[in-house]
Amino acid sequence: MLDFLSEYDVLGAFWVNVQLTIYAAIGSLIWGTILVAMRASPVPIMRAFGTGYVNIVRNTPLTVIIVAASLGLGQTMGITLGGGTFDSIGFRLALLGFIAYTATFVCESLRAGINTVPVGQAEAARALGLGFTQVLGIIVLPQAFRSVIAPLASVLIALTKNTTVAAAIGVGEAALLMREMIENESDALFLVTAMFALGFVILTLPTGLLLGWVAKKVAVKR
Repeated sequence: MLDFLSEYDVLGAFWVNVQLTIYAAIGSLIWGTILVAMRASPVPIMRAFGTGYVNIVRNTPLTVIIVAASLGLGQTMGITLGGGTFDSIGFRLALLGFIAYTATFVCESLRAGINTVPVGQAEAARALGLGFTQVLGIIVLPQAFRSVIAPLASVLIALTKNTTVAAAIGVGEAALLMREMIENESDALFLVTAMFALGFVILTLPTGLLLGWVAKKVAVKR
């Protein structure tokens, strides 16, 4: 009954999802940290940009962002982020969309973490002559990161599941393969669906458990 599975590269498809998750998580963490610094900045124009970006992108459907990256940047403007085959171009454009979208949730999680840091610590640092960047980088953000590991774990799990949206622009990941298998193996519909559902459980469950354990270990004691 499972003989047909040898005709499909299921592990390869899931590996694409894993790659999208890892690269997008790194990019989102960097861009999200920059955004939260903008939102906490004393410079009005930076605060306005950070707030506007987060509110607009976070409330835009991810599918719209991914398709816009493919059609707008790739096909209309000719931006391929390095050229290559259709699959590699689609992968990079999808990755850009995931970073742009997920960074807004990273930013909001970190902003909540910043609010847990006592104001007196930042004031004391400023009294010692530290600038905004130093206060944020040395005093505030390290504590903020430690207090929001659990929320960031939820963002990472959501990102892992969101990578299936890349199928909308033809990236050969698990969701695209599942659709192909359902079309070709209609008599094994429930088996195929259960197999891919289990695959994502295997990807996300250990992540949540591990980061939940880390969050307890590094939690800031108040």
